[in-house]
Amino acid sequence: VQLQASGGGLVQAGASLRLSCAVSGRTGSGYAMGWFRQAPGKEREFVAAISRDDDFQRYADSVKGRFIISRDNAKKTVYLQMNSLRPEDTAVYYCASDRYPRAGIRSILNEYNIWGQGTLVTVSS
Repeated sequence: VQLQASGGGLVQAGASLRLSCAVSGRTGSGYAMGWFRQAPGKEREFVAAISRDDDFQRYADSVKGRFIISRDNAKKTVYLQMNSLRPEDTAVYYCASDRYPRAGIRSILNEYNIWGQGTLVTVSS
């Protein structure tokens, strides 16, 4: 199974970006998915997660109301729509797959066992 993240870039504060995460090598869509980010010199942190059936989403407080996570199981792709970007959103963003095919969503990093390569988002002030 491989995850390929894309869509990062350099934007000004207040702009929007949409990240995509394409899943390959797995036939089922029975896994919750998450987005995490890691800023320079900081630990990787939870951003958002979505349940396998798209019936639950969870967000970090820092992005709630600005970011939207969604998925298209037919395309095996997960998205992160990022609006009203701030300089503090600057980080490498990683998509990740839940360790097990189960209901619900998790925000703990070690509950995810497959990670994409990351895509850099830089927000200038």
